[in-house]
Amino acid sequence: MRWSAPFLSVALFTVACSAGDKADGGTSGSSVRTPATGSDMAPATASAKPLGHALSGTLVERIAVAPYVYLRLRTANGELWAAVLEAPLTVGAPVTVYNALLMEQFESKTLNRTFDRIYFGSLDAPGTQPTEMAGAPVSADAQVAPVAKATGADARTIAELWTQKDRLANRVVSVRGTVVKYNAAVMGKNWIHLQDGSGDAATGTHDITVTTLEAVTVGATVTISGTVRLNRDVGAGYTFAVLIEDAKLVAK
Repeated sequence: MRWSAPFLSVALFTVACSAGDKADGGTSGSSVRTPATGSDMAPATASAKPLGHALSGTLVERIAVAPYVYLRLRTANGELWAAVLEAPLTVGAPVTVYNALLMEQFESKTLNRTFDRIYFGSLDAPGTQPTEMAGAPVSADAQVAPVAKATGADARTIAELWTQKDRLANRVVSVRGTVVKYNAAVMGKNWIHLQDGSGDAATGTHDITVTTLEAVTVGATVTISGTVRLNRDVGAGYTFAVLIEDAKLVAK
């Protein structure tokens, strides 16, 4: 899997604060609680505005809701909230959030709070390889045992998807594979990584990313049908060389 730039900057994040807290400058230091259940969907109705530069500050508070974490930062312009993929950060440490996007009136359904202002971004500097991301490609040693190819005229192995990608662009294909990674409710979709034992782990052609509204489990063998997209930019300069979008689960 080929990737550019750092992170899916508009993703799902969750935070809970006691009544009276604010998610922008001037946030109070009152305690934060994390509900045990629930999940947020992507901020479909929130207003997104690019910041245009990185945010830097001192970490005052962190609230982890795996696989994400909210960060309250003290900056030169006051306190603000930012959200990134979970990372081992400690209170008092300097933090820089890159490719920040301002979301206004973002509602966290999981934690029952609406943020007046919060910045979504990445801890990975532009031009570096992300350390972790929702839907990130699995490592080379995770290649699975061969899986029988899907049937039908539109059926392709994962290796064939990569070698035939130019002529498959914007076409519907069927792929059968093993779910090696699953991230639910990111940007309003579920993200699946499939492998079928074909392709080359060294070049990333053994793995394909799929977006869907259907739920699956890691380790399951599934057949999906979706549309092939090339060089799909999902925000913050992050591009999928090959992505199967809006997939339906044909067989579990």
